[in-house]
Amino acid sequence: MSLSVGIVGLPNVGKSTLFNALLGKQQALAANYPFATVEPNVGVVPVPDERLEKLAKVVGTERIVPATVTFNDIAGLVKGAAKGEGLGNKFLANIREVDLVCHVLRAFEDDDVVRAGAVSPEDDYAVVEAELIMKDLETVERQLSVARKQTAEIREWAEVLFNHLNEGKPARLLKMSDKQREWVGEMFLLTMKDEVAVVNIGENQMDKVTEVEVEVEAKLKIPVVALSARVEAEVAELGREEARLYLAELGVSQSGLDRLVSLAYGKLNLISFLTAGEKEVRAWTIERGSKAPEAAGVIHSDFEKKFIKAKVCSYDDFIEYQGWKGVAEEGKMRMEGREYEMKEGDVVEFMIGQ
Repeated sequence: MSLSVGIVGLPNVGKSTLFNALLGKQQALAANYPFATVEPNVGVVPVPDERLEKLAKVVGTERIVPATVTFNDIAGLVKGAAKGEGLGNKFLANIREVDLVCHVLRAFEDDDVVRAGAVSPEDDYAVVEAELIMKDLETVERQLSVARKQTAEIREWAEVLFNHLNEGKPARLLKMSDKQREWVGEMFLLTMKDEVAVVNIGENQMDKVTEVEVEVEAKLKIPVVALSARVEAEVAELGREEARLYLAELGVSQSGLDRLVSLAYGKLNLISFLTAGEKEVRAWTIERGSKAPEAAGVIHSDFEKKFIKAKVCSYDDFIEYQGWKGVAEEGKMRMEGREYEMKEGDVVEFMIGQ
């Protein structure tokens, strides 16, 4: 899948530190899988999945290939970006290319990292969101002149959308019919994209992760992950066991980056199906709702056209009955056809024709 997450934020919120931590995870991935090395401002990050190691033990392989999420480090934003201030035009063009927007918001206090005004994640978010809305207003305003030559229905809807944005509300919050959503989709509005937020806290706030997430989420109405980018950058350089012990000392059971990656994967409407053979265990990425032939096509483009059937079982059954032989003996294996809708965690073998 080519879906991606764009990391955005104001200067000095810790965006670069967060992205470098993500790159640390990419470098660990790239040591085994060269496909994970891409452009300098792009990070291909593994999706945490404890199931893969357990599958590998069952089938007796050491090679594990995780699913990944692509993160784009988008050029820094300043107030006035919608009017082209700073790198505004580049910033907004880059956001248009991603599928999910990840806001990095500052909550840490540090006299050595300058900031204009008081530290406020909500204010950081409001500045960036306002720039996105202003850019969308420009886009819709241009469309209004075109819409005047269209049907009364389109003209009326364009005005409703313009007024909604003009009230400072993102386009995604406006109720739309399928037809209206299709028309809006043609404009590639920035505020139609789903959003998540990272609240960058200080190391001395690590015991308040849940509290911060609940508070900020209630105000912004989008999913929030609170983490310390500085701590995550250090964790990314450690081995797995060292990282676990280090986080435990800080009172944290799971890396904030791992939680962010898993959240982004879900918000992109992605799921994983699993293959487990002697050569490797792998998590494959598909969009939720994909049918079995489409899933086969992710493995190889020819497989979609030549799909015959899929041998399927649940992950839990595969582990409990120790592989395909045990699953078949217990009657837990199913043969599915072209209309089967893939489910998260399906363990699959595809039957492909010549």
